[in-house]
Amino acid sequence: MTPVRTPPAVLAVRGAALGLAAVALGYTLWHGVVEPGHALAFGVLVTVGEMARWGAQPGEREPAPLGAAGALAYALLGRSAGQDTSHGVLQVVTVVVAAQLLASVPHMARGSAPGPDQAARRVLAVAFAAVCFQPLHHAGRSDRWFGEGPYFALFLLVLLVLTALCDAVLAALTADPSRPFGPRLRDELRALSGIGSAVGATGAVMALGVAVAGLWALPVLCVPLLLTQVSFRRYAAVRTTYRQTIASLARSTEIAGYTPHGHARRVAELSTAVGRELGLAGPELTVLEYAALMHDIGQLSLVDPVADGATAVLPVAEQRRIALLGGAVVRQTGVDPAVAVVVEQQADPYRDQQTAARIVRAVNAYDDLCGEGVKGPLGALEQLRLGTGNDYQPQVVEALARVLARGGPAPVGAG
Repeated sequence: MTPVRTPPAVLAVRGAALGLAAVALGYTLWHGVVEPGHALAFGVLVTVGEMARWGAQPGEREPAPLGAAGALAYALLGRSAGQDTSHGVLQVVTVVVAAQLLASVPHMARGSAPGPDQAARRVLAVAFAAVCFQPLHHAGRSDRWFGEGPYFALFLLVLLVLTALCDAVLAALTADPSRPFGPRLRDELRALSGIGSAVGATGAVMALGVAVAGLWALPVLCVPLLLTQVSFRRYAAVRTTYRQTIASLARSTEIAGYTPHGHARRVAELSTAVGRELGLAGPELTVLEYAALMHDIGQLSLVDPVADGATAVLPVAEQRRIALLGGAVVRQTGVDPAVAVVVEQQADPYRDQQTAARIVRAVNAYDDLCGEGVKGPLGALEQLRLGTGNDYQPQVVEALARVLARGGPAPVGAG
């Protein structure tokens, strides 16, 4: 088996975080900890927040929001109970690194330790915020330039935006290397409006609260983010269960012998990849995935299964009847009506379809052609290109080709 090579960008991010952590730990051990009470309080907060990643769903962009907010608050801390603080950038990094190492022990015992990329992102993003804030505070420039009124709040807001952008770039660099950097960065930037905005706002509020009330403000200000995290986890768990239910329903055509084994799953995976390639994100990708899973559900109305589930060989009127019946079944499941619309459009000319329907149609045809065992992946793709005049949108076919060229999900019969 050929070993998987780590991309240079990922190695660079990990190396930068490791080097910075080593310098910060060495400096702090040599010079000692400044204001150990504050270091301990924020260290405990970050540790608890990192431990709270238990129950995180796969794919969560920020599985430990409390830990991220606590680390950001320490990086933006300039005063405590009205008195200036004197910790610097390297001590901020030291506290964050030590907290992450301590929190990783119970996770490692359970076999669910966070990946090195997440830890590296946390260290570098927090260091970026501290570098932007701490030198200005210690030099007294932040007071002279911004004072303590709305200009200072605007200054913190700008820092939060820049830190979020820095974290998004780091996340894109360490994400799936099979996708181009541009789409990865676009997805990360779109994700900032979710839990990322709550983390940034909580971190800033913590820093401002401690500046006025001291460390006693920390436990009070943690509660809203903890409640948000619990609610988000419940929502994510419900969504995961919902998707599993839809996937199980989609397999009914396979169990009944109407479609090849794994067809719906393959079409859903490849359609989602093509959707990302074309710039779809968030709810649009969810609709696309659900529609791809259930696009063949209307075949259950057939008395005799079509060979390999390829309904393209049927008359157009029969294809439309199957698509409309499939949409009717989808509507009965309580799924987003947009999913039913995509399923119903499968028999329409591609110029009358929305983007999700065009993607499902092309990917479904590709998997059907590969399943014939004659054309193979290259022949199937060439067949789709020949059909771009009437049946398949050229942009979708070319996006599919790019995904496959980067090693997209393998179709049946491709091995």
